[in-house]
Formats: sequence, C-alpha cells, structure tokens
Amino acid sequence: MAKPTKKQGKPAELLVAQNRAASYNYHLLEKLEAGMVLLGTEVKSLREGKANIRDAYAVVRAGAVWLLNAHIGEYLPGGMRNHTPLRPRKLLLHKLEIEKLDRKTDQGGLTLIPLRIYFKDGTAKCEIALAQGKKKWDRRQTEKDKEAKREVGEAMRQFRHR
Repeated sequence: MAKPTKKQGKPAELLVAQNRAASYNYHLLEKLEAGMVLLGTEVKSLREGKANIRDAYAVVRAGAVWLLNAHIGEYLPGGMRNHTPLRPRKLLLHKLEIEKLDRKTDQGGLTLIPLRIYFKDGTAKCEIALAQGKKKWDRRQTEKDKEAKREVGEAMRQFRHR
C-alpha cells in the first residue's frame, strides 16, 4: 500500500479511501490521476482517514471534472468554518485529458468512477477510471474466474509441499 521513500522513511503514498466495489461492478478501461481542490478542513479530515467514495462518481461540466457524492466527514475542531461533507469537489486534469473524457462519456455507456483518494508527497490526489458497467452475468463470470484461479493456486501449493 504505502511505499517508503529513501530520504525520510515516510510513505510516499498514504491511502485515505478506496472503492473496492468498482472492479466488481465495472469494467475499468482507463485510469487517470487527478489533483483535488479542497478546503483546509477537508484536508485535515482526509489526513484522519474520514472519507467514503463508495457511491461517488465524476462528471465533466463546463470544461471541468467534478467529483460528486464523495463523503468527506467534518473535521471536529473546525467549528463554524467546517465544510459540507457531500459538496462537489473539482478535480484537476489537463485540458486535453478533460476533452477526451468528455468525448468518451458523451459517447454513452461509459462513466467516471473514483477508485481511491490518497496523498502523494503531501498532495491530495484522486485516481479516477473510465468505466463501463457490468451486467449480472459479467459479475458471475468474474466470480467463476476468481474461484478457478484460487483452486489452481491451492492445488499448486499442495503439489509443492508433498
């Protein structure tokens, strides 16, 4: 998860929130790393690990990418200057990347899903993926493939230990 750097011994990436259901519910086609525009209390709350992106998604509006429905809990010492937990947050990408994502999502059947929120060298980042929804039979096939892989691995371990 976290990779230590050579200089300080601190992790280069600190994982805050992860959407584990994304690969189960969607075919992940393309992944991108985006910066996030956050308020001070949101950054402090993220550092405490108070984030949930399970139901979150991203949209392209007016030439910008917005992260919607991502819950970042309130920072308790924030008092009256606290943020709204479900407010829309702007994601920072290059203009060409935004235009490409806009074209692909307008095409139909594709959506933008956040996979994880993390700190990379002290800066909050969001990994988003261009995704296509899986049908029920796709999910069943994925489960069958995982089970088959698990059985093969178990058989190999038993064979080696004889």
